[in-house]
Amino acid sequence: MATAILPAKKVVMFTTPTCSHCTTAKRYLREKGVKFKEIDVSRNQKAAQDMLSKTGQQGVPQLWINNRPVVGFDRNKINSLLGL
Repeated sequence: MATAILPAKKVVMFTTPTCSHCTTAKRYLREKGVKFKEIDVSRNQKAAQDMLSKTGQQGVPQLWINNRPVVGFDRNKINSLLGL
């Protein structure tokens, strides 16, 4: 039986080093085998501004999955956007 190959999703995660929900989100994506680009907004002010202008939110984690934002670790929304 062949396994279906899901199309790759572009995932960008905005985080800070002290955010426990960020750690949880990163662990979850790694467990699911999802590749993502991590951006530390405490070190990248332009990214922090981009994040704020897109969502109106400063909180992290923020995941952009195929350019659709998820603010916070919302497992159901993440799963839905990733097709998990």
